[in-house]
Amino acid sequence: MTDEVERPSEFVEALAKGLAVLESFDANHNEMTLSEIARRVDLSPAAARRSLITLSHLGYVGQTNKRFHLRPKVMSLGSAFYFSAHIDEMLQHELRHIVETFGDASSVATLDGFDVIYIAHFSTQRARRASAVVGARYPAHATSMGRVLLAGMEPDKFETWLAEMTPVALTSKTVIDKEALRDAIEKVREQAWSTTVDQLDYGITALSVPIRGSSGRTIAALNSSGYSGMVTADQLVEERLQELRLAASRISQSLYKNPIFEAIIGA
Repeated sequence: MTDEVERPSEFVEALAKGLAVLESFDANHNEMTLSEIARRVDLSPAAARRSLITLSHLGYVGQTNKRFHLRPKVMSLGSAFYFSAHIDEMLQHELRHIVETFGDASSVATLDGFDVIYIAHFSTQRARRASAVVGARYPAHATSMGRVLLAGMEPDKFETWLAEMTPVALTSKTVIDKEALRDAIEKVREQAWSTTVDQLDYGITALSVPIRGSSGRTIAALNSSGYSGMVTADQLVEERLQELRLAASRISQSLYKNPIFEAIIGA
């Protein structure tokens, strides 16, 4: 989502471009030509080339023939956040508890523009499906955590988000009608939980609840997910909602005791 806040005078445009180039790589674009990268980040080929040369020199990007790819050093950027925020000790205990209780998988995510970003994950699952690994990004409208996070937005900010987003159908069941999506988010806002079935990928049924900061604002979402066909949305609500809410409350209490962690996660 475009940030309309005026940029400060000290804003470093070259750094912003370099980060945009790094963010342009994903599971569907793991290697790209210069022109492909330039199109994805809306840069001129010359500007994209300067960023790529710098990133290559620093060890974050590699090149094979005419195609660029990320190098393992990029992982140090994510691990710096993970360890500085003590994500493991804060969240993994609760995620493990949920999985040990119900099986399947559990994750925590935050909202970034039109996507959710997974900041913690624990799973016993090994099947081929959308990968819920730390750092993964998925369209918010197609995930139960995304809908919880959207429901936690101020109504006017949500309306701006909805007006600017372009919903993509990831399966035949993905809700892409904006009016229907607005209705779904309003329902989540009223009940304070969300379920989705086969919205992000076939075979994923999930239940999510909000994690609230000290001000009561939703700053993250916690989910429990299973395989469609083996568990229904109604079963998740009946069997897991109470425990999920308790876990979210315990995470919130941990955040209250560590304001810096809340600031990092909820920024």
